[in-house]
Amino acid sequence: MTMTQAPPASPALNKVLRGNLCSGCGACAALAPKAVKMRMTPPGFLRPDQTAPLPADAEAAIAAACPGLGQTVDAGTRRDDALWGPWIDMQMGHATDPALRHAGASGGALSGLLAHLLDSGAVDAVIETAASDAVPVANDTVLARSRDDIRAAAGSRYAPSAPLAALPDALADHRASGRRFAFVGKPCDVAALRAMQTGDPELRTAIPVLLSFFCAGVPSQDGARALLSALDAPEDRLRSFRYRGNGWPGQATAQLDDGSERSMSYHNSWGGILSKHVQHRCKVCADGTGTAADIAFADAWEADARGYPVFSEAPGQSLIVVRSDTGQRLLDEAVAAGAIAVAPFDATTLAAIQPGQRERRRALAARLAALMLAGRPAPRYRGLRLVAAARQNPLRRNAKNFLGMLRRALRARSGGPTKPPR
Repeated sequence: MTMTQAPPASPALNKVLRGNLCSGCGACAALAPKAVKMRMTPPGFLRPDQTAPLPADAEAAIAAACPGLGQTVDAGTRRDDALWGPWIDMQMGHATDPALRHAGASGGALSGLLAHLLDSGAVDAVIETAASDAVPVANDTVLARSRDDIRAAAGSRYAPSAPLAALPDALADHRASGRRFAFVGKPCDVAALRAMQTGDPELRTAIPVLLSFFCAGVPSQDGARALLSALDAPEDRLRSFRYRGNGWPGQATAQLDDGSERSMSYHNSWGGILSKHVQHRCKVCADGTGTAADIAFADAWEADARGYPVFSEAPGQSLIVVRSDTGQRLLDEAVAAGAIAVAPFDATTLAAIQPGQRERRRALAARLAALMLAGRPAPRYRGLRLVAAARQNPLRRNAKNFLGMLRRALRARSGGPTKPPR
């Protein structure tokens, strides 16, 4: 192969990129670090760049783990809801550390658990996502080793991240020192990592705790720039940027180099701007609720008289969805240690306070059917009860989702402009 020749394309990566199915998780870069790197591509999403041929074992591993190609869930003996996946327990709560509760996007229960894991020695460090030092609206993968590190990274980050690309360094650290890690990532990140751990005992030992959160999708960097424009906050003058946190739900806040701040409500920043820039893979996601995690966290919104979530500022409350025996043990230990305060949660209210997750899950079977009819690549999901979720939708709504996705898929196949589904 000469210097000007491209390496033989990976069939798995080629399918994912051809179908615009990449979530940007970084699993492929972790499984083939000498051949694949994550790069920022227009309009501002992280995508794999293959620079060398893939060994056969790496190709097979990527095909088995990539969330763009699909996901398999085995509920076993757990309760299995068509909208929320398998779970053992649901509670609401918050970090008892006031600083963590305030900094977190939704009560800080995730931050409180992470601080407890470090304080108790259950893990030595946490692999998670934080604001980039170089580009305040962007993300970096960081290694948190203290409560202060956890607080610094608290708060939602509505921007691309590829935390799995950091796994080779974590494994090298584990081999050299025996250190163990907790991992915090988007549901797709955790699903990929869980699949990678299936045949890799060393990876399971190195990262024994997998945590996630409810995710409505990953907006592009262009989305962040649109938000900055609406805030009248020039990117070259940014000192820091928070998408949420410092209150519940917290405001999108840009701090400029002169110390001044520009802010916008969560309802306007996410609902009015960022949600319109979410990548295609997130529109056909069957798992926005972290089904592969030991525990998934979310906003325990209050509902108004119509049953819709209320976004008024209030002391933060986290929804805590325990999905594994490991997760149950970790939560019980954190509560016993006083790191998290919990209260009962009525699971029957979840559909009302998480309407975005509810509607996407119910619409997904119709959207996937449209992609397949149009001959476009689509993720293959097993054990996620998509037909049962679709039956909760009126026929007219399923037809609308089917026809809308079919139009976009046919335009994409012909090379025409597309518009993401809402």
